[in-house]
Amino acid sequence: MPAPSDRNLGLQPIGPLMEELRLTPRALVDASPDQLTHKMVARAVRGRWLTPNSRAIIQRALCAAAGQEIPISRLFNY
Repeated sequence: MPAPSDRNLGLQPIGPLMEELRLTPRALVDASPDQLTHKMVARAVRGRWLTPNSRAIIQRALCAAAGQEIPISRLFNY
């Protein structure tokens, strides 16, 4: 786990990918098979450090909304 001062990791690749796929945070929340909040999506895009479980929830939601399999390595650079 990163030190508290290292939790802001900058914009993540998930943001431009969502724009490319024309997906909104609302689309991810609606498509999610797990419990996902708008706040979790915003934190992921903004680059706030997320737990591996939260990253997996975001990835499953993005895959469901996009209708394709997207590896987690394309979404986050940490």
